[in-house]
Amino acid sequence: MLGALETKVLASLRELEEAPAARVRADLLRRGTRVAYTTVATILSRLWGKGLVRRRREACRGGERYVYRYAPNLEHRYLSDLVKGVVRMFGPAGVVHLNEEISKLHPTEDRELRRRLGFD
Repeated sequence: MLGALETKVLASLRELEEAPAARVRADLLRRGTRVAYTTVATILSRLWGKGLVRRRREACRGGERYVYRYAPNLEHRYLSDLVKGVVRMFGPAGVVHLNEEISKLHPTEDRELRRRLGFD
């Protein structure tokens, strides 16, 4: 599962499509989320480790940096695997609970979740 800050970083990268950590941090600040550069860099690295973003190295002043790229197909796979994990771990009771939680979502959140899972 993703934490609140991971979700914000992923949303920022989704909008930017491709960016280094500094640009993601600037976008988060623009959206009202104050966070240290090192925190953003760590979260992006973790998202890469989870397979939710891609990255490439690029030369910059002082050396190299990673440029991260949002990959919607990776996010879809992650969310799909997460749902399958709930089903495997908790069986029918887990499915019922997940359905109850989804029914509590605001209609726009429900549509966004369905879109991201590829159901719409």
